[in-house]
Amino acid sequence: MRALRILYISHSFPPAGRPLDNVGGMQRLAVELHAALAANPDVELVPEVLRTSWKWTPYRVGPYLARLLATLPATVRRERIDAVFFSSMVTATLAMPLAGRIRAAGARLAAITNGLDVTDPNPVWQRIVPRTLGALDVAFPISRATAEQCVARGLPRERSRVVPVGIDLSRLSQPRVPGASRRELLAALAQSGDGNAPIPGDALLLASVGRHVERKGFQWFTDEVMPLLPRDVVYLLAGEGPMTPAVRAAIERQGLHDRVRLLGRVTDEMLGKLYRGADLFVMPNVPVAGDMEGFGIVILEAGLSGLPTVGSAMEGILDAVTPGENGDLVPPLDPRALADAILRCHHDRAALAEASARARTFVEATYGWPGIAARYVAHLRDVVG
Repeated sequence: MRALRILYISHSFPPAGRPLDNVGGMQRLAVELHAALAANPDVELVPEVLRTSWKWTPYRVGPYLARLLATLPATVRRERIDAVFFSSMVTATLAMPLAGRIRAAGARLAAITNGLDVTDPNPVWQRIVPRTLGALDVAFPISRATAEQCVARGLPRERSRVVPVGIDLSRLSQPRVPGASRRELLAALAQSGDGNAPIPGDALLLASVGRHVERKGFQWFTDEVMPLLPRDVVYLLAGEGPMTPAVRAAIERQGLHDRVRLLGRVTDEMLGKLYRGADLFVMPNVPVAGDMEGFGIVILEAGLSGLPTVGSAMEGILDAVTPGENGDLVPPLDPRALADAILRCHHDRAALAEASARARTFVEATYGWPGIAARYVAHLRDVVG
């Protein structure tokens, strides 16, 4: 069986050597899937990627797409491409004007749908999405919730193949060491010089990581859930974004200066310390019209580091958290249910330690990129025929 020749198209790559200049779930998926496909012995990968910082992306995407619009059919012929694979709906818009010419050149068209790239409420975009989905031979939603959003916009269900996000198993490979990992994290926090009182060594440490936007629920969690928890429960929140001022205001309202710590953007080194040293990962998402959680890569990162998740039972989180394996799910917007789930961990540290070991084992076995990439390849072979 000859190798499958894939033309991989993504506008989501950071500049070479500067990975923090363009970060996010969509970006990480695009970069890590590219590496996994390149390593797959059944694939010959031809990349056409845009490397740019987040700041410059809006200015460079237009010229990048215009160049591909002029050159893609010729590239497909010259490189004997079997499948043109778009890493998001942004680049997949090229399928609308080019589908006929690309198929005539011998290739099929596929795209990953990440969630927000389908549901963004901009009215112009919502006219483009159904036409783009209709031009594809297959779409790869990253969760069942994302798949339903695609079907609601006209994608035939038989063209939808749900494939979850994977994770680089070597990225956060340093093991959690009970006691030592906690001390390492507390020492790093003490060195930050934020002026807060030292965190007690026996505190239950909750962690969240992500861009501070409304759907993540960070402000809601601070306002509604943290006041229900004992004083020895401390919330560590990494990231920043437009909702950061609202989170700060919630801390002020509730008098939580010593119990909610805003860490800002953190390095990969600090992120690893946070995952290894905390006790429980929290994904307190809330429903926001037109803005959905496609999956939740941070849940896999946390689980790989031995950090189980308590998350809202909604959208892509339903696929990222398997209760009893890498965490637990509670109804969204239910402060008491979320607080009770956290309190169970607070009261039974032995059970929490067992959940930590289960989470790591489950993520390693289920979400490694080689296996996820092989699923994409199998589906693409099926479509190519």
